[in-house]
Amino acid sequence: MSKVRVLVGTRKGAFILNSDGKRQQWDVSGPHFGGWEIYHMKGSPVDPNRIYASQSSGWFGQLIQRSDDGGKTWEPVGNKFAYAGVPGTHQWYDGTPHPWEFKRVWHLEPSLHDPDTVYAGVEDAAIFRTTDGGKAWEEMPGLRGHGSGPHWQPGAGGMCLHTILLDPSDPQRIFIAISAAGAFRTDDGGATWKPINRGLHSQYIPDPNAEVGHCVHHIAMNPARPGVLFMQKHWDVMRSDNAGDSWQEVSGNLPTDFGFAIDIHSHEPDTVYVVPIKSDSEHYPLEGKLRVFRSRTGGNEWEPLTKGLPQQNCYVNVLRDAMAVDSLDDCGVYFGTTGGQVYASADGGDSWNAIVHDLPAVLSVEVQTLP
Repeated sequence: MSKVRVLVGTRKGAFILNSDGKRQQWDVSGPHFGGWEIYHMKGSPVDPNRIYASQSSGWFGQLIQRSDDGGKTWEPVGNKFAYAGVPGTHQWYDGTPHPWEFKRVWHLEPSLHDPDTVYAGVEDAAIFRTTDGGKAWEEMPGLRGHGSGPHWQPGAGGMCLHTILLDPSDPQRIFIAISAAGAFRTDDGGATWKPINRGLHSQYIPDPNAEVGHCVHHIAMNPARPGVLFMQKHWDVMRSDNAGDSWQEVSGNLPTDFGFAIDIHSHEPDTVYVVPIKSDSEHYPLEGKLRVFRSRTGGNEWEPLTKGLPQQNCYVNVLRDAMAVDSLDDCGVYFGTTGGQVYASADGGDSWNAIVHDLPAVLSVEVQTLP
């Protein structure tokens, strides 16, 4: 029977939750790196024992941790992430007279084919890559060299590159998203990038239909249908059927279309999940009711999923990287909250239970389905 490993990054350390295929009982280990912000953890899709973690601190800087035994032990492989020679440095020497400085690594995306190749999205927005398991990193300069950078601006959480999607059908194609710049795509392995924001409309920017400047919160893809993308924007849930060349709104009957997290059922490419929150100034569920909304039609028609979730006096948030799915036959859906709960559904969202309580605020949730 397959097993499931849930990787949880929090404000004060990392936690690893393990269960069998029934997903009823969970063993919890952690905190790993207690007291550190773990912005993101993700396992390699080709090596079930390999996990990467972004360990960050405003005082000590940025580290990349790697585990080769499923999270039992860790090695700080990225302590010279920016080549400056000082553990935890944020500086990157890119050939200019002064080093460029970034704040943290928001997202780690391991290669679909090689456990030693990983992509990293950072703040301020840029994308890096390692091909030696995290020991050395190089910026993919085509993105910052695109020319639209002067029109990028920070969202409330910073100017972060927070989403990286690798196309399983085309190794040269990568999608990324930046808050607040929008979505971009490369079709040549990162040498060049183009904005893919046609159809997005954003208030509070000089040109609401601009090529860049949109606050995209997250993008999701089902690997079986990589040309179809779903987006949770600052406002609006969006869909693209042509790899991002154009987008249309699919918010439909959602009670509010503001939120951060979005994901797709592992076996049903038209089944999409979002967690709406009240507004861009009130980051908690509408009416204090924690509800996941599911569309089985690829958007527009949404149903609330509430069984097992608190329906009164609940004022938590679900952040952009804090929702994930497993690939078991009965697709499991998982999300973490800023209140420290991780909820799981073993039946595609029909019912939920908190598999762990009282963690620090959850920043990210990822899932590995193990043999």
